[in-house]
Amino acid sequence: MRFQIGIDVGGTFTDLVAIDQDGSIATLKVPSTPAEPAKAVLDALKAFQAQHPDAEIAMLCHSTTIATNALLGQVGLELPRVALITTAGFRDLIEIGRQNRSELYNLFVERPRSLVKRDDRLCIRERIDHRGDILLELNEDDVRAAINQLKAANIHAVAIGFLNSYTNADHERRTAALVADALPEISLTQSAEVNPEYREYERFSTAVVNAALSPIVGRYVNALREGVADQGIRAPLYVMQSHGGMRDASDVAAAPATIIESGPGSGVIAAAALAKRRGIKHVLSFDMGGTTAKAGTIIDGRVQLAHEFEAAGSVHGGRPAKGSGYPVRFPLIDLAEASAGGGTIASANDARALQVGPQSAGADPGPACYGKADLVTVTDANVVLGRLRNDALLGGTFPIEAKRSQSAIAALAAKVGLSPLETAAGIIRLVDNEMAKILRIVTVERGQDPRGFTLFAFGGNGPLHACAIAEDLDIRSVVVPPSPGLFSAFGLIVAPLQSAVVMPIMQPAMQCQDAELRDSFKELRKRAIEQLRPQIARDSAAFESEAFTETIDARYEGQSYELSVLAKPTITENVAAFHHAHAEAYGYSVESEPVEFVNLRVRASVPRKTLAYRFQLHPVQKPADRRRVWLDGDWRDVPVLSRDRLPKRGIKGPAIIDEYDGTTLIPQDWSATLEDDSLHLQCDR
Repeated sequence: MRFQIGIDVGGTFTDLVAIDQDGSIATLKVPSTPAEPAKAVLDALKAFQAQHPDAEIAMLCHSTTIATNALLGQVGLELPRVALITTAGFRDLIEIGRQNRSELYNLFVERPRSLVKRDDRLCIRERIDHRGDILLELNEDDVRAAINQLKAANIHAVAIGFLNSYTNADHERRTAALVADALPEISLTQSAEVNPEYREYERFSTAVVNAALSPIVGRYVNALREGVADQGIRAPLYVMQSHGGMRDASDVAAAPATIIESGPGSGVIAAAALAKRRGIKHVLSFDMGGTTAKAGTIIDGRVQLAHEFEAAGSVHGGRPAKGSGYPVRFPLIDLAEASAGGGTIASANDARALQVGPQSAGADPGPACYGKADLVTVTDANVVLGRLRNDALLGGTFPIEAKRSQSAIAALAAKVGLSPLETAAGIIRLVDNEMAKILRIVTVERGQDPRGFTLFAFGGNGPLHACAIAEDLDIRSVVVPPSPGLFSAFGLIVAPLQSAVVMPIMQPAMQCQDAELRDSFKELRKRAIEQLRPQIARDSAAFESEAFTETIDARYEGQSYELSVLAKPTITENVAAFHHAHAEAYGYSVESEPVEFVNLRVRASVPRKTLAYRFQLHPVQKPADRRRVWLDGDWRDVPVLSRDRLPKRGIKGPAIIDEYDGTTLIPQDWSATLEDDSLHLQCDR
């Protein structure tokens, strides 16, 4: 039997989903190993091979947080010493950056440390203007002097970023050739290759981040390839990129800035695939795992993207704090994130008030009920309130100690002056409020009405909290996919091959010509698909025909930033589309104002061949018939059903549905029906 496998490394568990040529889907979970992320991947593969000894693995797809972890300073993933070769007079630009302050009213706020020491910023005399004309030829003697400094300093990675190289990259290419000839073992990144857009600070930052990550991600990919080969697997290895598309592991090892947000996006891709199958066009993707909760939107079947983010930055109220991280310009799935997972720690603050997060107990030591520590977490609150089994998780296969949850919450209750039940219920209310915020961020703050969306709830904890959050936003429809706790990994086996290219244009819209625009997009389509040709040729049996998404970054002349709109056939239509997008985003448009086109973008996508997939649900061990659950301020005796044995007639709340990798709470005035393997919850009020 031939399988395609997706492995998603989470903060608490590593999930594996495998699909065979008949569409049958098998799943499993293993504990994550944060200090050695590759080990958990290999452990999952070993467990799968033990269950399927005759399996032939045809394709292996993976999402990873190694790039983010390295930028955050995880032990064992120390960044190498990086140099920046740049235009004379601009060595400090990478440190000056923008005037964004991550904490506006904190007089002592510190910017993130520069990834390049000042002594390692090497200046070259050269100058190209904004039109691409050479004002000062590249001084190759300066380049040779810089090479000597690189040798003496034992530099492992180099970023090359010259002023205005997005219009003319000749000087960057020549410098890279000289450095590569003298130091063939060094890792090189050219800013105009990784990000050919204007705004030199963001372009230089993207190049520096890419250079710093190249050795780490390269070693990780090589180690993973070797470990997979040692297990007798000869399948091609793909890695999820930040924009939700797969690329060959060797490609992302050379461009690691493209996978910084590899981990969070696969759940949204899975939700988009299931929504397409169900015919649902507007979806709110809600993924609550063990460490964080993430929300994204799918509108008219399209996953919503952003084009810039700050890597390793902090999050405030679900929004990234500008100025707290390292700017990276690469398309990514537009997500809001909160420190709200099953392992999120509850505590008493200095005022002896209850607070939840941002710290997480993670996989080790985990919640108090894991028996390794007495950290009060959201999972412990759910155990105390009867919403989770009090003997075991993972369908009854992962034993827990409910008494440790009770004693840990009792100790916290004494600190905040509440009863244990009030404390547990307060923890749930606080975490639900925090997660409702991130759903508002990706809808209301983007000009969308959440009431017109269906909430797709997954992750190990998402279905437990989904209805309460939906009620907060007046959403009346919730879908819980099959195997919700492993659903993000499912996204890896349905994600397309994908590449993204950009071309700066920087001219008033009405000076552009329709034919010129068509020719530019034609050239971009060619460049985008050429990046995927080797994978398409190698694995042609797994993929459909390619498709392209064309967008234009536009703004009113004089504005500082752009909006991205889907490209139309004519200039006039594109200008009208921008006015409409501006009105949706900001509540107004000024149609008398001239519009400027800044960038043209093309995303090439090669979808997987569609299979009529069927999930194999794990049976629940020793399922209960009823359970005492604390609901609406009182204990209720509610029915408990196993997902693999649900009645066809539907279920009226309150009720609980248990399964191997998740628990669904159906409150009063909600009902649930099973539709095409998915659980559809409907508010009946």
